[in-house]
Amino acid sequence: MTWEDEFKKYLLGLKAKKGVVVCGDLNVAHNEIDIKNPAANHKNAGFTDEERGKMTELLASGFIDTFRTLNPELKDAYSWWSYRFHARERNAGWRIDYFLISDDLKSKLTDAKIHADILGSDHCPVELDLGF
Repeated sequence: MTWEDEFKKYLLGLKAKKGVVVCGDLNVAHNEIDIKNPAANHKNAGFTDEERGKMTELLASGFIDTFRTLNPELKDAYSWWSYRFHARERNAGWRIDYFLISDDLKSKLTDAKIHADILGSDHCPVELDLGF
């Protein structure tokens, strides 16, 4: 889990100088609500206790999961689906693509969306709207 620790250290260094926006495929479904079948995937890469714990640590260090902040109870909202077993058609997915922001930008957060209707990859676009 060295990479996660170094990434957090790097982001905290940036945060000390300015507001930070992190976007990307972070390859972890943070909470059970972020994955279709949490029990069946509990020990699979991307949903291990260790990976989820590192995401919790990152968020606790002063970052915000923008989508989950605005949609705390929204189920079945995923950004990645396996190409196998018609997962996308069944919406058996994972939310592993994120926009995180440093907590000093929280007042600027206006919207965060997942565009599951846009095809072209095993991922779909995610969107962040900040008002300045």
